[in-house]
Amino acid sequence: MTDAPIAARRSTLRTHHGDTFEDPYEWMRDKESAEVIAHLEAENAHTDAETAHLEPLRERLFQEIKGRVQETDLSVPTRRGDWWYYSRTEEGSQYGIHCRTAAAADDWTPPLLEPGVPVPGESVLLDGNVEAEGHEFFSLGAFDTTDDATKLLWSTDFEGDELYTVRVRDLVTGETLPDEIPNTGGAFFTPDGTGVLYTTRDEAWRPDTLWLHRLGTDVADDLRLFHEPDEKFWLGAGITRSRKYLVIAVGSSITSEEYLVDLSGDLTAEPTVIWPRSEGVEYSVEHAVVDGEDRLYILHNQDALDFELVSVAASAPQGARHVVLPHRPGRRLLGMDAFRDFATVEYRSEGLERVALLDYGTDAVEDIAFDEPLYSAGVSGNPEWHAPFLRLGYTSFVTPGTVYELDLATRELVLRKQVAVLGGYSPADYGQERAWATASDGTRVPISLVWKRSFGDPGAALRPVHLYGYGSYEHSIDPGFSVARLSELDRGVIFAIAHVRGGGEMGRQWYEDGKLLHKRNTFTDFVACAEHLIASGVTSPDRLVAEGASAGGLLMGAVANLAPESFAGILAGVPFVDALTTILDPSLPLTVIEWDEWGDPLHGADVYEYMKSYTPYENVRDGVDYPRILAVTSLNDSRVMYVEPAKWVARLREAGAADVLLKCEMVAGHGGVSGRYNSWRERAFELAWILDVVGLAE
Repeated sequence: MTDAPIAARRSTLRTHHGDTFEDPYEWMRDKESAEVIAHLEAENAHTDAETAHLEPLRERLFQEIKGRVQETDLSVPTRRGDWWYYSRTEEGSQYGIHCRTAAAADDWTPPLLEPGVPVPGESVLLDGNVEAEGHEFFSLGAFDTTDDATKLLWSTDFEGDELYTVRVRDLVTGETLPDEIPNTGGAFFTPDGTGVLYTTRDEAWRPDTLWLHRLGTDVADDLRLFHEPDEKFWLGAGITRSRKYLVIAVGSSITSEEYLVDLSGDLTAEPTVIWPRSEGVEYSVEHAVVDGEDRLYILHNQDALDFELVSVAASAPQGARHVVLPHRPGRRLLGMDAFRDFATVEYRSEGLERVALLDYGTDAVEDIAFDEPLYSAGVSGNPEWHAPFLRLGYTSFVTPGTVYELDLATRELVLRKQVAVLGGYSPADYGQERAWATASDGTRVPISLVWKRSFGDPGAALRPVHLYGYGSYEHSIDPGFSVARLSELDRGVIFAIAHVRGGGEMGRQWYEDGKLLHKRNTFTDFVACAEHLIASGVTSPDRLVAEGASAGGLLMGAVANLAPESFAGILAGVPFVDALTTILDPSLPLTVIEWDEWGDPLHGADVYEYMKSYTPYENVRDGVDYPRILAVTSLNDSRVMYVEPAKWVARLREAGAADVLLKCEMVAGHGGVSGRYNSWRERAFELAWILDVVGLAE
């Protein structure tokens, strides 16, 4: 082993509520410091040296991932107006190419595009590879065309900080217009195509203002249409599928407020509030026309923990409510999409996503059935107000990403495309099932497992297990296919997901029981899942690796302190491991918004004490036999700053942890590196480390 970098100790005192914490590594927060950069580079050099023996395996894994992917491929075209829009990839190219071809007037069947075969009438709108030239990082943000299809809007980020620059192209002449709008978030055209609506962020990285830019005018003269002053609320905007209204939405983690602007009138008119904000009430709005009347369908949780769906007159949104789908405990309503003649409702029941059709006239719902016991399904790629097909996305642990279209006349599911997996992949070679662990308070916690059948079913013999978790923001980790994961499964690893409290898999109460002053349930649930897999003979501690990213990285840091003996290794991606320091500082990006999720330790002594009891950095224990740990971060991450894992790794080393590595991407953001080949290499690096930990490095 090479000598690990040892960070200098320079104590900073942090005092709140009568408690003083001596922080020896807070000096690493200075991103502009040459010393900090040198330390991160030293960490990278150490990680490179310690993992150099895995380079042949990393290359094999990369080639396996690459070899399973149809590198030259096309998406299923989506119809908007008189055009079919699609993207394609070419072998050897990092980024997608966005294109369109003309649609016949009455033909709603998407053209069948074959990889490598030229598309008749193709027009290339944007080539990501051209945009990325000369840049180490590239992210495409907004992408929109005018309703008359004559102009294109797109935005780019070359740093990874999620601040995008908007540009506009005339699709008739091919000319890029002089309009250029920097430092934006979301952006889209006005319905008449003469302007751009876009959001900007405040100093804390919070989207807070909606602007109108008229094409051909100076950006300095742009009109501010809406500003949200409350630093706990963020802002977004969009146009209803009907193209009737502009919707401006502001929200915190627990409270919503939305506004309407009728697009048939003055875009700069004062927006109409739909429901005034009320602490703890969340809602979202869709527009429909029912029996000739403009109606708003509102999904909300007022006195309805798992949400209910109501409709109101668009002319009087605070008037009489018609209950469409009443609150039903255990049926968590997730979202609604309104179309001309029907709507879709997505909901969660028994831990799985469901999709149903809603009849405007009767309020009856009709579930769309799928065959597998574990799957993910949702409505996607349906921009048109009226179409004879409804497009759905579908996947499972063993079924690659699939695009179906539901024929609305016959109710037949038509397969439009399934992602090709090269190399002879067969879903029948793999198994998937759900197991249940019991938490310390008696709560049953679901665990999803997927494995290769030729190695035997889980529990038949001790096997390596890769256990993933998240457990925050009501975000659910649903069944999904992964090409990269096959490299683990084919070597005998069982992949598992611990659906811990704090996520949304089992309804809103599942989330409530894993946030604020119940946050420790997230961590103890994950430990319970690990212990269940060990006790039931599926694996053993020396063959168990845990992984989580972002808030899931907080989970990783917490379980490393709670149960280090249960894991052979822990992979923490962009980990939120210095949570208390961050949430105490309202000047940091997104902190005030996060108080609804974690609590406000700045003003609440009880929250401060509770967070201090679990935040990973402050609870590293001296002399503990920690498992092997790999922390992965990005210098330009604007959500979880690099300093958190850097400090955590330094503290772990100080405490005597024997094998702790930090990998910091010097040009990347919260999502890691950009470009598909770069992403595959990054995942190959992580998988090689995991396989090494469980003794399968070959």
